[in-house]
Amino acid sequence: MIKTTLHINPAKTLSYIAPEIYGQFSEHLGRCIYDGIYVGEDSEIPNKNGMRNDVVDALRALKLPVLRWPGGCFADEYHWRDGIGPKEKRRRMVNTNWGGTVEDNSFGTHEFMELCDQLGCEPYIAVNLGSGTVQEAAEWIEYMTADGDSTIVKQRQANGRKEPWHLKYVGIGNENWGCGGSMSPDFYANEYKRYQCFCKNYGDNKLYKVACGPSAEDYNWTKELMSRIDHGHANAISLHYYTLPGDWEHKGSATDFDEQEYYTTISKAMYIENIIEKHLEIMDEHDPEHNIDLFVDEWGTWYDVEPGTNPGFLYQQNTMRDAIVAALSLNIFNKHSDRIAMANIAQVVNVLQAMLLTEGSKILKTPTYDVFRMYVPHQGAELVESHTDETTCVESGRTVKGPAVHYNDITIPALSESVSVTEQNGQKMLTITLANTSLCDTLSVELELPMQYSFAGEASIAMLDGEVHAYNTFEDPDHVRAYETEEEWSGNIQTLTLPVNSVCRVNCYVC
Repeated sequence: MIKTTLHINPAKTLSYIAPEIYGQFSEHLGRCIYDGIYVGEDSEIPNKNGMRNDVVDALRALKLPVLRWPGGCFADEYHWRDGIGPKEKRRRMVNTNWGGTVEDNSFGTHEFMELCDQLGCEPYIAVNLGSGTVQEAAEWIEYMTADGDSTIVKQRQANGRKEPWHLKYVGIGNENWGCGGSMSPDFYANEYKRYQCFCKNYGDNKLYKVACGPSAEDYNWTKELMSRIDHGHANAISLHYYTLPGDWEHKGSATDFDEQEYYTTISKAMYIENIIEKHLEIMDEHDPEHNIDLFVDEWGTWYDVEPGTNPGFLYQQNTMRDAIVAALSLNIFNKHSDRIAMANIAQVVNVLQAMLLTEGSKILKTPTYDVFRMYVPHQGAELVESHTDETTCVESGRTVKGPAVHYNDITIPALSESVSVTEQNGQKMLTITLANTSLCDTLSVELELPMQYSFAGEASIAMLDGEVHAYNTFEDPDHVRAYETEEEWSGNIQTLTLPVNSVCRVNCYVC
């Protein structure tokens, strides 16, 4: 057992944790939209206006704050007019990015907005900059948000929506350095400024405009983009980062991996913090007043697809390893919530690191789903100061935050953590989230408050643990599941024991 102390200061609030950090991403890719979310009004699977009831109910339990759509790479070949009007008349197209399947556009703007209404979340639209036109983008915004007597508005009303929708988040292009057009940063910046100029605010609807930012360590993209735009052009830039145990040609299996692959995965997931901090340094040079936010609007694990499935559908299983990646990633985003205003895990159903998997009428919640459920109390809370003492790993000589795990050439922190506070019934309630990344050592974590504070009353403790390869199946959908216990806490020090490869959330009052 490894012992460590987590120092928590409830009096020192650092930043607001935007609920949107717990956002999701849905793309016309594989079975994310069709079968996963949308089955059509005539389906035998219980639905409301075509949306699966079981999926909507499961996502509502996460208090899902925002949903990004229609892509991804699909966004820059999506033409919104193909997805409105009578479904039998909608254009059929080949989804060239994902499996070469025929997209019938039966799920379009009205359906997506209906989904967001059912989920109670903000829509985040990705506009086609790659193969679209400025006019097309401008008229889509008008179609969704304008009122009055224009031809576009009348078209929306004829299609069944009288009142305009509320739309806040608009991403202009997606991965335009790659699948969105193979553009240089200076060319994209000029195109972005042109497009955003014609994405207008109608009535009380004010757009929050997001420019396509870098992929992973492409610091030059951030430098060039930030040198050409300012707060008058963009409210945020995006960052995409995926965690792969291997490389893009051989990513590795989602379920069949050894200890070396596990620790490689965790190390690469943790590396996102270095990437975030370096991009923020560049952003600070051009935006010292922090008017432009950072969105990590695609992140998560990416493995080789499950054997026997369509390679273009990106369907993968989800183990306790993924739960650890989710927990430590969310802790990192919380710790940088002064600059990160949104994050969107890829993707919500049946694709990559999904919350849910479906098979016909069956549904299962993945270990990653449980982590998001456990972390709900962080949404809209205030991050407070928390830290462990730095230690030097004997084997590698590296200094890390808190206790270290060393495996061959990899040294990582054994403990990932973040702490937030909310006011509940006139009392301060702390939410403490912890992850033990070690496969061999349990952690004894001493939670220490300043002497003037005390834990007060009942603490609710949620724990998710299990063998690192464990995952849920349609035959055993609850094989990996978080469980809750309650304890009476007092004094300024409490001790938690974290099993190997585990995620823990504590809700407790302090006075």
